[in-house]
Amino acid sequence: MNDRPNPSEIVKLPDPVHDSGMSLESALRKRRSVREYAKEPLTLPEVSQLLWSAQGVTDRVEGLRTVPSAGALFPLEVYLVAGQVTDLPSGVYKYRPRGHDMLHISGGDKRRDLASAAIRQSCVGRGAIVIVLSAVYERVTSTYGTRGIMYVDNEVGLAAENVCLQAVAMNLGTVYVGAFDDRRVKKILGMPGNERPRCLLPVGRPR
Repeated sequence: MNDRPNPSEIVKLPDPVHDSGMSLESALRKRRSVREYAKEPLTLPEVSQLLWSAQGVTDRVEGLRTVPSAGALFPLEVYLVAGQVTDLPSGVYKYRPRGHDMLHISGGDKRRDLASAAIRQSCVGRGAIVIVLSAVYERVTSTYGTRGIMYVDNEVGLAAENVCLQAVAMNLGTVYVGAFDDRRVKKILGMPGNERPRCLLPVGRPR
């Protein structure tokens, strides 16, 4: 049985940029939670850069990524809920770090559904996109036992902060959302049973 995805379901992303006009210190100083967004689309290169900041590969030989991971076990998965992206149909996509591409999971604009699952927080529905971080705890706890739970939670925070700082460097806004119904988010995104959604990051152009 062939479980490989159909090539038509894969979206190749533009290469990420490894330098910008904003220093890390400036991004740290300017980082703020942004909940109001203009009704303007993001571009595919912008989406590419944000996803790379969350889990992009930075060392092809060793497979290391933008976020440190206990034992290089990489328990996180990254989803894109696209609503307003130039040249990208609305829908749910799953980021694949090794190929820097996305697997198309389902079609349709799911931002309103996510906002409802997030205790009706309007910012989730207003972002041009929503980046969702999920975790497979067993990838780490199988090696580190219950201590691995903390390691995974730490990694979620590191990846989320990367996205926040990357957004600032791109003159975009985002906010960390942790209040939501886990089961509803899993259903909306079509997550496998072993994944647990950990945070939502709506992103858009600040209004």
